[in-house]
Amino acid sequence: MRNRYFDLLRAAAIIRVVVYHATGWAALTIVFPAMGVMFALAGSLMAASLDRHGPRALLRRARRLLPPLWAIAVVMVPAMILTGLHPTWRLVFWLVPLQDPPSNGWGSGVLGIVWYLREYLWFVLLSPLALPLFRRWPLPTLAVPAAALAAMEFGLPRTPVLKEFAIFFGCWLIGFAHHDGRLRRMGRRLLVGLAVAVSGAGAAWFLTHPSPRGYDLNDIPLGDALWSTGFVLLLIGMAPANISWLDRWHGLSSLVTALNRRAVTVYLWHPSVVVALGLALGAVGWVVPGAVGMVLWIGAVCLAVCLPVAAVGWIEDLAAGRRVRSWSGVPPSKPAPAEAPRTDARPVEPAPVPAARMPAPRAAGDDAAGEAEWSGARLSRAGLPRRRGRAAGAEAGRVRPDHHAADPAPRAGPGRRQGGTPDDVPVRGEAGTVRPRRRAVRR
Repeated sequence: MRNRYFDLLRAAAIIRVVVYHATGWAALTIVFPAMGVMFALAGSLMAASLDRHGPRALLRRARRLLPPLWAIAVVMVPAMILTGLHPTWRLVFWLVPLQDPPSNGWGSGVLGIVWYLREYLWFVLLSPLALPLFRRWPLPTLAVPAAALAAMEFGLPRTPVLKEFAIFFGCWLIGFAHHDGRLRRMGRRLLVGLAVAVSGAGAAWFLTHPSPRGYDLNDIPLGDALWSTGFVLLLIGMAPANISWLDRWHGLSSLVTALNRRAVTVYLWHPSVVVALGLALGAVGWVVPGAVGMVLWIGAVCLAVCLPVAAVGWIEDLAAGRRVRSWSGVPPSKPAPAEAPRTDARPVEPAPVPAARMPAPRAAGDDAAGEAEWSGARLSRAGLPRRRGRAAGAEAGRVRPDHHAADPAPRAGPGRRQGGTPDDVPVRGEAGTVRPRRRAVRR
């Protein structure tokens, strides 16, 4: 069963990334650190997948991650080669992005976001080792990326892979902690205190070390790491047990489902859409100043992103091994073929109806009891005796009065049922039998 709270967070992170690249608003990196949230969610799911599938989880994750990358590479790599990219052996990184794949000038602007898939793949490969280490020594394992980041801030040579590892692997480990229930066992007071302390340290750092673009956390690695870690601790550590209200809002629920089904496609294609749409609108001179123009621009970007999603988004369904659906998460209108009836099933034979057994003849003097008994043993259409009582009397159109007093309930003992009936006396209601009426007991 899917975690709808995780689905909601992932959808919010995707929307935040698209809006950030469409507007360049640096404040969005502080309001919602989307990349840290996405890595934390992926870490929790990776831990669950390792527990369920073992080493096969690596192939399962790679299978879901790489085909959408290959889809955009099929379009972009030939276009970059035609516009000046020199082919080298490094093109293999478009198949398995363990390093940044090569690109030319304009390609770097629209394909720079491939770094997320690169780090994701490295985190997946490290998880079979990192998960048992984290479970054995959680705090020292968390300290490794933090120590690496601090060393790079104070002069250690950095590479793109090592830099992003130091920033976001702590969020991935927090996902491990969520899956194992460690955050839930911490207690809210300790969790909130730790999150406030870590995010406060991050805020103190980025406020005193602004980048050329202001307080854009993408340019402030240490501040980004600390702020994202504290944010993720609160957001995932205090996750609600369920958010059933989401599925009652059908429009919002459908949007969340669609974004989760096409998360990688939206992430990879939206920068190209932003650049292409900006060039097209600039060529026709479409300019609307102010807040209204910004809202229209964001809406136009969101609508334009639907085009590549509708064209190649189905690849994510194939990669995940699920039924291909439309981009909105609704199954295609073509109905599925009806399932052929089974031919190997054995015919079910009707159960035999037992023959009605007639009550034994009564001795003289038992005419009253016999008449009462026959009135309660009137045969049904199936040949079985009916129960005496209101139901039988109502069907017959009349109810015979009971001329005998009820027997007092005797004590339970050998040879008697719980209601006080001897075992050797037939009970009305059993197939083919009629319980004889006994006379009242004089007191």
